[in-house]
Amino acid sequence: MKKVILLSGSPRPEGNTILILRKCAEVLKKFNIETEIISLANKKILGCSACYQCEKYHKCVLNDDVNSIIDKIDKAQGLIVGSPVYFHAARGDLLNLLQRIGMVHLSDNLFLHGKVGGPIVVSRNSGLEHALEDIMAFFNICNIQVPPSAVNNKVIGRNPGEALLDKKGMKCIEKFSADVAELLNSKKK
Repeated sequence: MKKVILLSGSPRPEGNTILILRKCAEVLKKFNIETEIISLANKKILGCSACYQCEKYHKCVLNDDVNSIIDKIDKAQGLIVGSPVYFHAARGDLLNLLQRIGMVHLSDNLFLHGKVGGPIVVSRNSGLEHALEDIMAFFNICNIQVPPSAVNNKVIGRNPGEALLDKKGMKCIEKFSADVAELLNSKKK
């Protein structure tokens, strides 16, 4: 069975970002896709130190939660990354994580190449485009296939649960999730 990792960059274990990712998981399961949600809440994520030891060891040498996340992503066929928007940007620790995953990817046989997924951003009212671009850069650099519907993966909501009330945003998220599933299911491996 194919699997998608859904990565929540929110520090809130029950905030809008994880609620949106749970909706994505529901859609993916309808297409017989296994899912696992990983929350960065209470995880230790350091910034990349540009030591390039990943080229030697094919993993990150910093002592935090990154390598366990990389191992799970490596075994999956898909990756969806969700982030709240703070000051017109994706969360800093999420970007730290994506940069370090990207460095390991580039040093270790391009393990992300050909996976399927995309970004999702949640904000109370602004900065959605910038945050989406922040995360989309990771998907582009790592050659992860992103369905065209990902361009609309923006949901409005501030307090937990409000994002689920954004009908237009949720419709886009459901379409994107179905597109990820269909693209995954069309792949032979």
